[in-house]
Amino acid sequence: MSRITTDFERQRKQMVAGQIRSRGLCDTLVLAAMENVPREAFVPEQYRFMAYDDGPLPIGEGQTISQPYMVAFMVEALALKGGETVLEIGAGSGYAAAVLAEIAEEVYAVERIGALAGLAARNLAETGYDNVHVSHADGTRGLEAHAPYDAILVSAGAPDVPETLKGQLAAGGRIVLPVGSDRRSQSLVRITKTASGEFEREVLADVRFVPLIGAEGWDELSWPRTFW
Repeated sequence: MSRITTDFERQRKQMVAGQIRSRGLCDTLVLAAMENVPREAFVPEQYRFMAYDDGPLPIGEGQTISQPYMVAFMVEALALKGGETVLEIGAGSGYAAAVLAEIAEEVYAVERIGALAGLAARNLAETGYDNVHVSHADGTRGLEAHAPYDAILVSAGAPDVPETLKGQLAAGGRIVLPVGSDRRSQSLVRITKTASGEFEREVLADVRFVPLIGAEGWDELSWPRTFW
């Protein structure tokens, strides 16, 4: 094992202990997933020395890889137990999909930017996550072919919860996504579909994400291209 690999593993363990567990996250599946996924493999080479810093990093195309704590927080909010089918909207470089793949049986990740969809697919293949399937499409429309989903994670801020995503959620399933009318801040919400088909909504935290662009999201022309 190379010294560089060993150093990243040390940084990963320190990240989980110092940035995630110390802030109150305690789901053992999520903590193990965060410790297993090599975040440096999902960060552009020039930023790999910052892979385990406590913040987001640019990945190109005006997009970012989220802060490790926020990824862990959102995945924990999905309350996965293992064996689920999960939809992720906004694949970016593939990092959150890899974390989900450590727990779920199958992960379907959708990315609207073609270059990033290709990047995510390559990163996930190179790190051995063969249970993640990346599509280049409008994420606000979900992915009907594999619905219903036990959980849906949206890694971009929407003006409201897309109705199509609600329709692709299984009974008892959860959507976690940022929602807000201001691009500078959103509320992270969890939507749970009850057995009777009703939707319960909880506000979890104040957050800031890049906008969710698409037919049931924001109009691309309304937003600047660079967010980092």
